[in-house]
Amino acid sequence: MSDHCQSCGACCASFRVSFYWAETDAHPLGTVPAAMTKKVNETYVCMQGTEIKPVRCVALQGQVGQSVGCSIYALRSSTCREFEAGSVVCNDARAKIGLAAI
Repeated sequence: MSDHCQSCGACCASFRVSFYWAETDAHPLGTVPAAMTKKVNETYVCMQGTEIKPVRCVALQGQVGQSVGCSIYALRSSTCREFEAGSVVCNDARAKIGLAAI
């Protein structure tokens, strides 16, 4: 996790975090705690808190824009692992909470 991410968290408070259900620990090879997800459809789940407004992932700890962390960082979904700090989507989320682009 980048230093920018640890003082931001905007992505965890801006988007629905959806991914294939087999990434949860309901599947023998999955890691994301299924108890922290909600069913989207037969194929996908999302992190609790990201399916409602205001968005805030259940795994997000701390205060957005100041100091944050992910309580399941080592177990996080592919959606989170593939999110790029400094990308257009990242900087859009940062702008929503009043932070400069990186």
